[in-house]
Amino acid sequence: MSGTLGPSSVSTKRQQVAMRSRKFPQMTWTTLAHQIDVEWLREAYRRTRKGGAVGVDGQTAAQYAENLGENLQGLLERFKSGTYQAPPVRRGYIPKGDGKNKARPIGVPTFEDKVLQRAVVMVMEAVYEQDFLDCSYGFRPGRSAHGALDTLWKGLMDIGGGWVIDLDIQSFFDEVDRKHLRSFLDQRVRDGMLRRTIDKWLKAGVLEEGAVRHPETGTPQGGVASPLLANIYLHETLDKWFAQQVKPRLRGRAFMIRYADDAVLCFEREDDAQRAMRVLPKRLARFGLTLHPQKTHMLDFRRPRSDGPTNSSDRPGGRQSFEMLGFVHYWGRSRKGMWVIKRKTSPSRFSRARKRISQWCGRYRHEKVAKQHAVLVNKLRGHYAYFGITGNGHALNRFRNEVGRTWQKWLARRSDHNHMPWDRFNRLLARYPLPPAQVVHSIYRRAASP
Repeated sequence: MSGTLGPSSVSTKRQQVAMRSRKFPQMTWTTLAHQIDVEWLREAYRRTRKGGAVGVDGQTAAQYAENLGENLQGLLERFKSGTYQAPPVRRGYIPKGDGKNKARPIGVPTFEDKVLQRAVVMVMEAVYEQDFLDCSYGFRPGRSAHGALDTLWKGLMDIGGGWVIDLDIQSFFDEVDRKHLRSFLDQRVRDGMLRRTIDKWLKAGVLEEGAVRHPETGTPQGGVASPLLANIYLHETLDKWFAQQVKPRLRGRAFMIRYADDAVLCFEREDDAQRAMRVLPKRLARFGLTLHPQKTHMLDFRRPRSDGPTNSSDRPGGRQSFEMLGFVHYWGRSRKGMWVIKRKTSPSRFSRARKRISQWCGRYRHEKVAKQHAVLVNKLRGHYAYFGITGNGHALNRFRNEVGRTWQKWLARRSDHNHMPWDRFNRLLARYPLPPAQVVHSIYRRAASP
């Protein structure tokens, strides 16, 4: 019975915290950890991804689940008594996908640590979701990258493109100043049990090549606590500053869209954008952050003249496109000949996705064709689910064709002899077709909905 009532009970408690936080926006919470009980941890376990890489203890989610009740009870007791020891995270690397064979470092916590992080985030989200502004979209319940893209598109179309500051904070997650972070947390959450646990994550260290390092800056590596703490940090340093100090001083319209540390600031007037660009580095520097000198740009993104060239990149004035959330944003002609903002898959994301397909096909080239086909279909549909937006059909078709060529290449290498010439592969595709490109997120369907 408790297993079925648990999620409902947890939801009720979160709603109560949220309602009180919304009613008293200046209130500082000194008691929150009492909300976390076994049912709360069980719900946190349910929400924790089970298929991730293992941490330093080597324990999988399946192994943890074998004695789930005992494990959660023991975790709760250690958390409440203050004896929980946050283990160091294991350092791993994933390809950056920028075509330069570089890797992006990631942290892998233990599975139990992930569960406790999720439990703490669940209670702190109930507080901070009442404070966060509409401009932030990353790692927030009920918000998504496509929501950010939709708002960005509508906002830019409304102001005719305007002037865009494409903002990149250099090594943000590694450079967060923990003194400032603790100060920001003090404004809303001073529960000793929660704060000591967060401090343990900040100090847990990173295990790499047999040695544990303890960085003095940055958010906890990996897990779900890091995005929430990052959102709190940027809410105080960037979001509130733009909404409360920058916008009231502007002469024209402006808005900001932020997804984690990826942000664009959009202005109707050039002089407003220039003023913001001058003070932005100073603002971030106050909190230990630096703009990436090569990746931060201010560009003229105004709608081209009605008699302008078809390719907006031919216009004078420098860059006429920018990247955000895996898409290149640029001006192009609609089917009716009107200038509209279009989006296409960014080259780096296209390259990364293609490389992953090739790696998978190479590793599993000896599997049965039917099994390979089923997996590739799922991968293509997953690609369409994110990149399938209005105006990106050409890139979707290109990717589908690349998947076909890659599949044929690796099938031909199943032995020393080429057993998959193109005529045979085309017959195979007739039996095992790859799904056609699909626009999943249509601006026209959204416009027609009530």
